[in-house]
Amino acid sequence: MRIMIAEDNFLLREGLVLLLEDIGHEIVAVVGSGPDIVPAVLEHRPDVAVLDVRLPPGFRDEGLRAAIEARKLIPDLPLLVLSQYVEESYAAELLGQGASGIGYLLKDRVGHIEEFQDALERVAAGGTALDPEVVSQLMSRRDPLDALSPRELEVLGLMAQGLDNPTIATTLFITERSVSKHIGSILAKLNLPPSDSGHRRVLAVLAYLNA
Repeated sequence: MRIMIAEDNFLLREGLVLLLEDIGHEIVAVVGSGPDIVPAVLEHRPDVAVLDVRLPPGFRDEGLRAAIEARKLIPDLPLLVLSQYVEESYAAELLGQGASGIGYLLKDRVGHIEEFQDALERVAAGGTALDPEVVSQLMSRRDPLDALSPRELEVLGLMAQGLDNPTIATTLFITERSVSKHIGSILAKLNLPPSDSGHRRVLAVLAYLNA
């Protein structure tokens, strides 16, 4: 996989390069500021771009703004955005750019190599990967979810992270058939249209939770 990295922290940037190269990926570009992102994306056309939200020169949301601009110029460009803290507004704005190839993770998640690699590959394949902490904060707004059972809430939380039915089944030690039944019940109770598309399902659920 051809990957571009945008990160201003030297140690994290070099750590990402070493980690990704060690597991067999090719780093096609490394930049350290927001204004450098779009030119690098246009030049190298990576399979996925891994971007920090806050970058020089302002250390506010330069990475996010550049990611959104790059996505407009290259529709469906897979983006995995990293953040130091949970920023629900950033996650919502990023997800609003399209229904596929979007990830939002806390930087701490990079240390969990298998989880990070899984999220990266899922995003590159056109799926969705949301940090469990982001999902947890969204689901703490319980009013829309009062109709769901405890098990349905567990399934919904895993759905919102972008996990597929087999992974949900394995995580909860239940059958895939049970997962499908729970998902059907969840979508019906939340008045959401049924969908076999994982990332569309995630976006529909998040749109409902953010309403």
